[in-house]
Amino acid sequence: MEQESHEQEQIPSKESQIFGIRAIIEAIRNKQEVDKVFIQKDAQGTLMRDLLGTLKKHNINFSYVPVEKLNRMTKLNHQGAIASISPVKFYDMETLVTEVTESGKTPLFLILDQLSDARNFGAIIRTAECTGVNGIIVQKAGSAPVNGDTVKTSAGAVFNVPICKVEHIKDAIFYLQGSGIKTVAATEKTESALYDVNFTDPVAIIMGSEERGINPSVLKIVDEKAKLPMFGTIGSLNVSVACGAFLYEAVRQRSL
Repeated sequence: MEQESHEQEQIPSKESQIFGIRAIIEAIRNKQEVDKVFIQKDAQGTLMRDLLGTLKKHNINFSYVPVEKLNRMTKLNHQGAIASISPVKFYDMETLVTEVTESGKTPLFLILDQLSDARNFGAIIRTAECTGVNGIIVQKAGSAPVNGDTVKTSAGAVFNVPICKVEHIKDAIFYLQGSGIKTVAATEKTESALYDVNFTDPVAIIMGSEERGINPSVLKIVDEKAKLPMFGTIGSLNVSVACGAFLYEAVRQRSL
């Protein structure tokens, strides 16, 4: 959950910020959808310890950043902490899976294994909405935020597709499998092609992060693996494009 921030992170828009330690603690206690908290490196004091304890208790993603970054995010007194607030409410995964399986629909879920770019996330949500995905499952720690960039890139689809945040992707996979939903990993580490998979079954498609792909420990527990055929010199597609290819193959098979 806690991480040192070395990468270039998305800065939340001002309308989705809460700044100040007490304000963030109260927002969490009042069940606001706090997506991530940015904390000044080496920040100390009783209030900061209270904030850190609250973040850990509620398993909210946070990272340490230089004070210069916080100063760029707001000109007001941030007290060493700024929170990014999600514009959407997140769904409980178990409740959603139960509702979908009992509805008579053939479930189609999407799992994103620590996808980190908000714009890729938004593009995937837009395609998911267009292809009838029943829900998107992401891990609380390390995943892209739902922020202004996500909303804009999704063309508003983020408000139409249920998004579930879970503690661990592997636990989510085990739960889906136990609910009769096949898990299919999109990975180059297989000889099986996308077109060999039966997507008319209840299925959850797993896409990996932009840089590392799907975690090896996740690949060990999925039901099937599949890859897209590649004929050019570049070895991989953008994750949102690859995700679109998988989802539309599911649509094609289910439309026959």
